[in-house]
Amino acid sequence: MADSFDVIVIGGGPAGYPAAIRAGQNKLSVACIDEWRNRDGNYAFGGTCLNAGCIPSKALLESSELYHRAREEFAVHGIKLTEVAIDVAQMQKRKAAIVKTSTQGINALFKAAGVTGLHGHGKLLSGRRVAYTGADGSQRELTGRHVVLASGSAPAELKSVAFSAPHIIDSWGALDLEAVPKRLGVIGAGVIGLELGSVWRRLGSEVTVLEALADLLPMADQQLAKEAGRHFKKQGLDIRLGAKVRGAKLASDAVEVSYEDAKGGHTLTVDRLIVAAGRRPYTGDLLGAGTGVELDERGFIKVDEHCRTGAEGVWAVGDCVRGPMLAHKGKEEGVMVADLIAGRYGEVNYKVIPAVIYTAPEIAWVGQTEEQVKASGRPYKIGVFPFPANGRARAMEQAQGFAKIVAAKDDDEILGVHIIGPMAGELIAEAVLAMEYAASSEDLQRTIHAHPTLSEAVHEAALAADKRAIDSINR
Repeated sequence: MADSFDVIVIGGGPAGYPAAIRAGQNKLSVACIDEWRNRDGNYAFGGTCLNAGCIPSKALLESSELYHRAREEFAVHGIKLTEVAIDVAQMQKRKAAIVKTSTQGINALFKAAGVTGLHGHGKLLSGRRVAYTGADGSQRELTGRHVVLASGSAPAELKSVAFSAPHIIDSWGALDLEAVPKRLGVIGAGVIGLELGSVWRRLGSEVTVLEALADLLPMADQQLAKEAGRHFKKQGLDIRLGAKVRGAKLASDAVEVSYEDAKGGHTLTVDRLIVAAGRRPYTGDLLGAGTGVELDERGFIKVDEHCRTGAEGVWAVGDCVRGPMLAHKGKEEGVMVADLIAGRYGEVNYKVIPAVIYTAPEIAWVGQTEEQVKASGRPYKIGVFPFPANGRARAMEQAQGFAKIVAAKDDDEILGVHIIGPMAGELIAEAVLAMEYAASSEDLQRTIHAHPTLSEAVHEAALAADKRAIDSINR
């Protein structure tokens, strides 16, 4: 193995491995170092996203949704089942197979791009040197003309609630449960908490979600958040807002959680407790002395708008830097950096990064919320179209939620799009593309959408912004 590379990437997650692949495509010599190890002790590229986050959670969400639909919906379609049973072991086996296929795919992509994949630990030293400790414990020093830090993030642990498997677990542990807990507690009603709570609620758990904030999904458009809360309550998710957890202790084979809200102190007893109180940047043993790389007060690596650190030739991307902790944001940062290193054009438009919550109904948005636009003082208009008025949604037995567009009154620019309903995570892509090109709501109005499709809801929302919707009453 060579000791010198054009680019060394430390971290092989959704920000690091795309950076390495693009650098390889740009005909640069590349090494990508990653220390992720799965439960079986084997090393794997892909980071949290592929191994213990995005991909396995979507696999379980799909399985649990099918189970729920088989029990609650199939009869409406005329499909009669005499018995519907859960095989959690088979669900987990399927999830594991999907994860393995995804991570092994990175090895093939590395080979095709000429990337040297290295399992083990990488530590940045001064002068763009990297101390590499291999999977076998061997040590060597590598040098790079450029080094890209993509160390990712880790679950945040509460001081008052220490992890204690198998009873008090993080998001990875929640994905590996071998049986459906009768009573499940979740700390945090963010993206991770809502998705994991949804999985196990569909499979039969009594789920209680404790959220310290007074509002559900404060980062989302509040019309969207209120609609989501209504559906979660209908599904049986017991979400308690303004609930500040003070501690948790094991009691026999259960967990007693103490928390406070506006009414005083309370105790909640559950069989398993998931701590989903956010994530923190992971920079453990990443930086040696004298590197010139700085961390901010929250532990994020300081970078500029193009992900350059304060050290020449050293870049940082993904969850370990500012901005939303989203795999697709990290991926685009990694690609941008690899292109800039090669002397090509590279940019990330941080104003149009979509967010998706894969509950049922799905939730997705991009751009500004109505509250943000209102606070800015810019005159605006909104268009809302309900999925119950969409033919395809009704045919799918998923006529829930709405599509909402916020546009400027002066020049009609689309400022934000917010969707709660079937396949919202797919539908939001049209809005992202439209906003990337600074489209107006009229541009969407004049774009022909196939019928019958879910995407017509976005079209009709654009029309509704000017009170010209065809398939709903204009208000």
